[in-house]
Amino acid sequence: MIETVTMRAKVRQFSVILLPILVTQIAMFSMTFFDTIMSGRYSADDLAGVAVGSSLWMPVYTGLSGILLSITPIVGHLIGGGRRDGVTFSVMQAVYVGLVISAATYALGFLLLEPVLGLMNLADNVRRIAFNYVIGLSFGIIPLFLTAVLRGFIDALGMTRTSMVITLMTLPINAAFNYVLIYGKFGFPELGGIGAGYASAITYWLIFILAAWIIWRHEPFAAYRLFHRLPRASFSKWKEILLLGLPIGLSIFFETSIFSAVTLLMSEYSTNVIAAHQAALNFASLTYMIPLSVSMALTIVVGFEAGAGRFQDARQYGIIGILIAIGVASIGTVVIFTFRNAFAHLYSTDAEVLELTAGFLLFAAIFQLSDAVQAPVQGALRGYKDVNVTFIMTMISYWVIGLPLGWALARWTDWGAYGYWIGLITGLTCGAITLSIRLRMVQRKNTSRAAA
Repeated sequence: MIETVTMRAKVRQFSVILLPILVTQIAMFSMTFFDTIMSGRYSADDLAGVAVGSSLWMPVYTGLSGILLSITPIVGHLIGGGRRDGVTFSVMQAVYVGLVISAATYALGFLLLEPVLGLMNLADNVRRIAFNYVIGLSFGIIPLFLTAVLRGFIDALGMTRTSMVITLMTLPINAAFNYVLIYGKFGFPELGGIGAGYASAITYWLIFILAAWIIWRHEPFAAYRLFHRLPRASFSKWKEILLLGLPIGLSIFFETSIFSAVTLLMSEYSTNVIAAHQAALNFASLTYMIPLSVSMALTIVVGFEAGAGRFQDARQYGIIGILIAIGVASIGTVVIFTFRNAFAHLYSTDAEVLELTAGFLLFAAIFQLSDAVQAPVQGALRGYKDVNVTFIMTMISYWVIGLPLGWALARWTDWGAYGYWIGLITGLTCGAITLSIRLRMVQRKNTSRAAA
């Protein structure tokens, strides 16, 4: 990354950083996307089982890996401030934190997975598939969290294209293992939706091995000599990582877990309703990769500029990112609304599931715009290392406003299951408004401080 002077140069540099992140995020999401589609083609029970399993796993993974996202602004501030010597030590301490988080995740799964599934009103076969799908995924927990650290380091250097190449190289392998393990091809066991979990775990290990090898052998990463020696654990550095990372992780957890909570609350509905809801949510999550990628790019560029004390440049990057996200989301809203029936056919051939999925996609089209604001704003705030107020705002918007409203509409109105989606839209909109206000306050404070 380099210092830019004109808006044109900023747009060019932001685009160079953003596009590989977007491709990487879409490729990473494609693993879950393929899990859902290929499981749905196997049977409605497998689609519902993978839906429930994913709903339990994703908030845990995104929340805990969100803690490790703190390495991106930490490294960005070190490089932007000309303190390169501290980068290697910080990244290695984040690797240690990643191992501790992996161990904690295994402990949580051992204690809670079976009891939580037992509390849900699921058909026995759907519960079995959900349980074993998560077990399959669990074999990839360690490389998944360690890769989050390595990718944060790679991206903080502005080398987002490297992450993209690594992920794209492993994506076809994931699809191939999905095919052979779900459908039992070439002598492999026919596991149905459960096989998708094991396929993802294999892919996570391949991504980690590739990332570690590139960092070890290739510049500019090799210059930092990661893994050449193992420094002693520094609890003061762990504290820095956690103080910044925990609010980030909690913010992401509150955002992703509300979708999972809705899926779990829908367990009172039929298997077809659960399958249709998950299909629509899966597609909406695919389109969410755009504002999420903008968010991650903003964390990189804003962190770099804020670390160097160039707060006016950081503010300009924020404007560029938010405008890009809103523009793309506006187009996406129209596309989803127009072709919702065609998109529904990607997930199922069952007539009732198709009709329900098309209905849910109507609401998915609406909350594209709220996502286009709240996600980039959160990314910019992380670049400023402003995370504590953000997590409180997201918690209130999603869990105090959005989820209770959705539950009330589902219970006491004719909206039924669609009421939950209205609650989701409301929560996302509240988050977009409050976080935008917070970003404006942070920008003014930093600009005033720099002027003084």
